[in-house]
Amino acid sequence: MNTQDCILTRRSVRKFTNEPVASETVEQVVSLAAFVPSWKNTQVSRYLAVIDPEDRAQICQYVPDYNARIIDQCSVLLAQTFVKSRSGYERDGSFSTDRGPGWQYYDCGIAAQTLCLAAHDMGLGTVIMGVFDRPALERFLNIPADQELMALIAMGYPDETPPAPRRKDVQTLLSFKRGQSTI
Repeated sequence: MNTQDCILTRRSVRKFTNEPVASETVEQVVSLAAFVPSWKNTQVSRYLAVIDPEDRAQICQYVPDYNARIIDQCSVLLAQTFVKSRSGYERDGSFSTDRGPGWQYYDCGIAAQTLCLAAHDMGLGTVIMGVFDRPALERFLNIPADQELMALIAMGYPDETPPAPRRKDVQTLLSFKRGQSTI
């Protein structure tokens, strides 16, 4: 699949078949996501693959029902975390920009989308979920103290092909600065 086709055909998938995803496939998807750019190459994203259905069922108590239905069906649930206090920081611990600790979220977003594109290229579906009881899930998943849970990414073989959502046109999204004016 070429890059444009991958971008244009990737969808958030919320229904999955019961076909398991091989550990090697999960490893390959994560290895591709490792190539994302990050602040000063800090590479802060980490992933915990939850493949045991009983563990996924336990996780469902920490998410809203609409996310629990997705987690219940997927073959793999990836808990994306990040290493705290690296992305957007100088070595002395001060912030590099006025964004404060916000840059780590930006880096996680790039990594999550790249992971989803890599999965799509390999015939898998994904959806990124951000609504959950973070402190409780961090305890349940034994997330190290130097990391924070950023997102849950359901992954599996899709059992649906959602239509493309409506997109804003380029004229809405893009303007050009030319001299003293912006058009």
